[in-house]
Amino acid sequence: MAMVPSRTKLTDVQSWPVDLAAALGLAEGGTEVSPFWISSSLGQIARLWPLILLAKLCTFALLHASLFQGSVAYTLILTAMLLIDGVVMIAPKGGRFQQQRPHVQKWLMLALMFLSSFTFGLLLEPAANPGGVPNGLLAEILVAILVVCIFGDRRLLGACYFLGTLCASMLQQAPFAQTGLLFICLAGMMIATLRQARADRDRAIALHQQDLRAQRSDRLLQEYEQSGHGWFWETDRHGCLTYISDTLVSTLDGMPQGGMIGRRLTDLIGNGDHQHGTGERTVGFHLSARTGFSEIAVRAAMTQDERWWSISGQPVFNEYGQFHGFRGSGADLTAMRRSQAEVQRLAQFDSLTGLPNRVQVLRSLEEAVAGPQGMGASECTLMMLDLDRFKSVNDTLGHPAGDALLRQVSQRLLEVAGNRGLVGRQGGDEFKILLPGHHDRRSMEQLARAIIASLSRPYSIEGTVVVIGASIGISVCPQDGVTADALIRNADLALYAAKGDGRGVHRFYSSEMHADAEDRRQMEEDLRHALASDALHLVYQPVVSSQTERITGYEALLRWNHPVRGAISPAVFVPIAEESGLIAPLGEWVLRTACRDATQWVDDIRVAVNVSPIQFANPGLPALVMSALANSQLAPERLELEITESVFLNDDDGTDATFARLKAIGVRLALDDFGTGYSSLGYLKKAPFDKIKIDQSFVRGAAVKGNRNSAIIKAIVSLAEALGMDTTAEGAETQDELALIRQLGCSHIQGYVYGRPLTAEDVLERQRSHGTLALAEGFQSSRPERKTMLRTVNVLHDGHSYTARIRNISATGAMIEGLWNVPEGTIFAIEFSESLSVNATSRWSLDDRMGVEFAAPIDLAALGAHSRSLAC
Repeated sequence: MAMVPSRTKLTDVQSWPVDLAAALGLAEGGTEVSPFWISSSLGQIARLWPLILLAKLCTFALLHASLFQGSVAYTLILTAMLLIDGVVMIAPKGGRFQQQRPHVQKWLMLALMFLSSFTFGLLLEPAANPGGVPNGLLAEILVAILVVCIFGDRRLLGACYFLGTLCASMLQQAPFAQTGLLFICLAGMMIATLRQARADRDRAIALHQQDLRAQRSDRLLQEYEQSGHGWFWETDRHGCLTYISDTLVSTLDGMPQGGMIGRRLTDLIGNGDHQHGTGERTVGFHLSARTGFSEIAVRAAMTQDERWWSISGQPVFNEYGQFHGFRGSGADLTAMRRSQAEVQRLAQFDSLTGLPNRVQVLRSLEEAVAGPQGMGASECTLMMLDLDRFKSVNDTLGHPAGDALLRQVSQRLLEVAGNRGLVGRQGGDEFKILLPGHHDRRSMEQLARAIIASLSRPYSIEGTVVVIGASIGISVCPQDGVTADALIRNADLALYAAKGDGRGVHRFYSSEMHADAEDRRQMEEDLRHALASDALHLVYQPVVSSQTERITGYEALLRWNHPVRGAISPAVFVPIAEESGLIAPLGEWVLRTACRDATQWVDDIRVAVNVSPIQFANPGLPALVMSALANSQLAPERLELEITESVFLNDDDGTDATFARLKAIGVRLALDDFGTGYSSLGYLKKAPFDKIKIDQSFVRGAAVKGNRNSAIIKAIVSLAEALGMDTTAEGAETQDELALIRQLGCSHIQGYVYGRPLTAEDVLERQRSHGTLALAEGFQSSRPERKTMLRTVNVLHDGHSYTARIRNISATGAMIEGLWNVPEGTIFAIEFSESLSVNATSRWSLDDRMGVEFAAPIDLAALGAHSRSLAC
């Protein structure tokens, strides 16, 4: 075990007995006491010794003794005395003497004292005065008493002087009375010296330790002051400074060293923040009340920049209770204040854009809603803004470019909003704009259009031109909510509606949006339960060769029969699955189920499975495909994965790697919905597709005279043939569309013209009865175009208004849900918006669904344009 060396403190007193010689100052005294306590008074004795010499000479005069008696011995003794006394007066003040160790100086001084008194005693005759008292004894004692007075607490020197006198008397054979008296004096001096030696040394030790502590404290205080961490001050009873640290004075403007002495302490302090108990007023109160104070924050009054100090002080009283002033310390709080201000700023402002963050915007919104004096229901407007296509900028140019773009967006928002309201960043690519007070609808529409137009202008990011857009949702207090949470929720619903209506528009909140959101939330819960309880199923739509009219494969289509809502279109619940994170388990279930069902078909018939972009972005997709094929024992070439163009939005090394791994497995790849997304011929050049699927929007109406879709189909077929790819035309429903597709050269056809999708059992039954032969059926000519949608409308009948939803619509009619058991032939009005209403007649009804026929055909394009105009 390692021993830790201990450090002896200066306050520790030696435990061993003090040596007598050290106590008398005749030996080294150790480190616990300053060695100069022994020799500290020798210089003072030398300066006062002329008085002793003068006393000796006066003694000779009073005794009528002649200094020149003609005796050689007498002259030598006198000369020796004068020389010795001269040495006593000069030597202790000399450098060589002071260079000696203190106890050596003490020995030298003892010898000089002995010789001085001895020679003086030899010069005095031991004759008696008329009263019988020896004159020499009287003179010697008087001079010795004077010497003892000069020596003070250096009693050993006095005893040595008496010893010299005693030796001189004994050498002269003085009377016994004289010798005895001197011996008694010497004995008394020695006893007193020995008795007081330890006490003197202990007192010297205590004084030495006290001095060391004072020196240590002084050094520590000086180092503390010089470090700049703090400073000290002291005032008199009138509050005027008697001491202040030089380090503080040096920071004051135009203040020379010592220039603050005599000025009042309060001259250093500014007014401060009186509401929070800081500043000159608070310190002045304590000074006048003579009470202590601790760590009062004050603002400096005599500095160029703003500085803050923390001051503490205590009143000083003497032992009689008299007030002498104040003594205290101070510290610089400027750095801490700035740090606190920065922390507060970061807590309230976004570090990237400098805009108020969500916390400050929420606080401001709560204050705006609360109104003056917290009365509540004050008018204000909240805009929720989301950037369109921002993610693609992050993915293609990197996050630094995305950060730069957000900073430019924030600057444009500030320019457009100006002083109208508070612009804040919600997080990510979402922003909020709070407009206090009343604003009419027209002004809010103009502001929203201005914001969208400004943010849609091109940006220059690292030399690259970037174009994005913005969608805005708006809620108004108190119409749309009287709490901050309600306004935020409703503005978010309006933003969701704006993004759902094509982005780049703004929408005001309406109560129908909340109903749609609740309906969407409920549908998400039901979908989650349906997936867990195996309530979903697959149907298979045949893919037919245009040349042989033989079925070459089936596309697996997901279906959901809701226990209450009935059949729900995948166009409705698949986006919900993608947003809620259910698409991964849902896609895996579809893939495994389709592979398992396909193993029961004819060996050369393939199965096509749609792959969501979210699934494709998962690096584990190839492993999942291999697992599904292995478990079902399906040949890889019989599986065809249909991938949409949106997977290329995140075009990177990961996308190329996934394509390569899938092709290595041996599955076929088809580009689905070609021509409707972000079409680029570069995709066809780099991605290993085996087939191009022509979207049904090009097929429907292609046989109508004057329609351009046929030209588009022909171009796509030519491109696919040049690249060695198959083509599948989707959505063929009529005989004329079928004939046109064959004429244009499509290799495969898929649509209701060859029948509706079949369950797995029906597929097996059809193969047993008809083999792979496909039978064309359906209408001879095309019927009006239908569009799938989920839109809330008002249905007016007999003065009553009902809320319903349109599921699909064509120029001549629509399917509506939400009204139960409507009698056939019922006439009512469908209100699409405040300015657009269409008369319709019910033609069929089943539970909460019905089919209606419009009184006159409507223009679907005009309806879409009208919907977009509502956002302007």
